Amino acid sequence: MSAQTLLNQLFQYKASIDDELLDALNGLGEGAPTEAFSSALRVLNHAHLVDRIFAANLQRQGHSYAASWSREAPPLAQLASDIRETDRWYMDYTARVTPEELEEVVDFTFTDGGRGRMSREEMLAHVATHAGYHRGEVGRLLPDIESTAMRDVFAGYLHRTDRARRQ
Repeated sequence: MSAQTLLNQLFQYKASIDDELLDALNGLGEGAPTEAFSSALRVLNHAHLVDRIFAANLQRQGHSYAASWSREAPPLAQLASDIRETDRWYMDYTARVTPEELEEVVDFTFTDGGRGRMSREEMLAHVATHAGYHRGEVGRLLPDIESTAMRDVFAGYLHRTDRARRQ
């Protein structure tokens, strides 16, 4: 399996599990958000901002983010729409990126002004693992979605989407 194929699978998985998590959060409702719910949205917004920052880095484009955190997260409906749009971008990007492009090293600037340098492959791995870490954090903040958070494993995704893998 090529790195490109694996990365594309990881971003398909990310989009799928993001959908499940966002649907579970929506099921909790925003009518009377708790502090934990608000914290969960801030955590997801942080992960999303990092996704957007690295999407700009991958394209060698500037971005307008001065930080990877914000005090307030957008409402869940807006955040969910933004996350799903970004997930589609990553799936499309990883479906078409070439092996040569994956190895290319890209210079960029972190939001704190420090300089960074990573291969595209490393950036994509960072985005995928960073998002997983924060989905787990949301699962800890909101035990009501534990059944969804507990399904957040790549092996489970592969076996759910390709039944022939189950023996």
